[in-house]
Amino acid sequence: MAAGSPTLTAEKKRWWLSNKKVVDKYLREARVLVSTQEQSNVSAAVGLLDVALAISPRHEAALELRARSLLFLRRFREVADMLQDYIPSFKVGSGGGGDDDSSSSLGGAGDHSSVASSAPISRERVKLLSPARERSDGDRSFRCFSVSELKRRLVAGLSKSSDREGQWRYLVLGQACCHLGMMEDAMVLLQIGRRLASAAFRRESVCWSDDSFTSIAGEEDGTAAPLPSVSETASQLLSHIKLVLRRRAAAMAALDAGLPAEAVRHFSKVLDSRRGLPGSFAAGCLIGRAAAYRATGRLADAIADCNRALALYPSFIAALRSRADLFEAVRALADCLHDLEHLKLLYDAILRDRKLPGPPWRPHRDVRYRDIPANLRALTARIQQLRGRIAGGEGNDVDYYALIGVRRGCSRKELERAHLLLTLKHKPEKAVGFVDRLEFLDDHRDLDAIRDQARMSASILHRMLQKGYANIMVAVMDEEAAVKQRAKEAAAATAAAAAIQVAAAKTADKPRADRNAGGKECCKGSEKAAAAVFQGVFCRDMAVVGSMLSHRAIPVKYEALSC
Repeated sequence: MAAGSPTLTAEKKRWWLSNKKVVDKYLREARVLVSTQEQSNVSAAVGLLDVALAISPRHEAALELRARSLLFLRRFREVADMLQDYIPSFKVGSGGGGDDDSSSSLGGAGDHSSVASSAPISRERVKLLSPARERSDGDRSFRCFSVSELKRRLVAGLSKSSDREGQWRYLVLGQACCHLGMMEDAMVLLQIGRRLASAAFRRESVCWSDDSFTSIAGEEDGTAAPLPSVSETASQLLSHIKLVLRRRAAAMAALDAGLPAEAVRHFSKVLDSRRGLPGSFAAGCLIGRAAAYRATGRLADAIADCNRALALYPSFIAALRSRADLFEAVRALADCLHDLEHLKLLYDAILRDRKLPGPPWRPHRDVRYRDIPANLRALTARIQQLRGRIAGGEGNDVDYYALIGVRRGCSRKELERAHLLLTLKHKPEKAVGFVDRLEFLDDHRDLDAIRDQARMSASILHRMLQKGYANIMVAVMDEEAAVKQRAKEAAAATAAAAAIQVAAAKTADKPRADRNAGGKECCKGSEKAAAAVFQGVFCRDMAVVGSMLSHRAIPVKYEALSC
């Protein structure tokens, strides 16, 4: 055994040296391919790096180059799988985050990237730094304050070995988490990466002379990746993440404070951002805005947001639950039953697979694995109740007033205005516009399938709105006809009352007219009687005069007669 020990040692040494040569060869070829920055060449480089890492799994340069290459190829899930131990919200052995005690801050309408509780991050932050690098600013006892060139080189080597091991991990993984929609984890990782990079630069600057302008450690010996530096965009990306998270936090605070209109405004700013949002993060914001829309009474807009979230992720439990509640609120029981049955299938699949869907490093804030059995029992009872209501004839009694957002007894102008706004906003042709503003992963399902699903859901909602408009318009027309009939009847009653008053007035004026006519006749009779009396008196007087003249002799002058 003693004689064979040197032989075994020599063979092991030769094996190690040969493997090192193979790994170095693959690494050099991979660097050459990556330097072209072409998709096909970088993919080939990833294959070479996989072979090199199969030989030497802990080769730091190969790990860094592979991570940067995957980030360049936008294969963010593979980056997260490769560095999942560095994700702050990831807890080993937690079953994918299903047993996390933290609940969603949206009241059951959480998202894939909800705000992580401070306790998991604080526990995991201890594990983010390697044992050789417990302090981000380095161990001051190893700092060199001498002008000796030897000590400068020694300190530079120590800094390289202690900081280069993990600095790139946080920057690369932070950018990958941002594209995966895990904004809180990305913010923590990018902040740690920037802090480590600043500390490393400060330590290196101590070792530099006044007239030396050396490059960053690692670039001289070729260990740095020839891809564009991630640290160049880390500041801009971190600013964008902080802005998005602040706006979402303001929206959630407004919703909790009972200001749903303000929450809608903040959620809309997040979703209408000029810079593309990850699909998972946008789906969570859509569910939050749907909750705000429901609080303001705009149920059609809330259903539309749930449709968009489900078009992005058909198995989104929070979106299915929210849309089922909205359908039940407008008494669309058939559609509500369909969503609840889909949700029941998801719960059954979770219990069958004994884990939550998705990779283990993605946190699930809207559902916990230990709550699935109780939720499933409650869901089964609710489905049975809905089936009984539908069998009782309540399935077709949809509350279209609540769906369109108008009051009962509204006018034709109010109904037409509300219907016009909803029709223009929820056209099936415009329903796919939000997809162009989002960012999807390469392994995500086809974008055409997302657009088709969004267009189909928008068509169903559009038909519901048209049917509701027709039904309410019939009621409005009936009400207008009833108003006209009542007005006509009131006019007829008014005319009849006026006729009755005129007749009564005529009846009251008739005796007065008769009295007036009698008086006129009496006057005429008296005048006639007076005229007769005057005529009789005159005739009598004339008769008296005649008789007097006849008795008195009148002398006649004969002379005159003879003449």
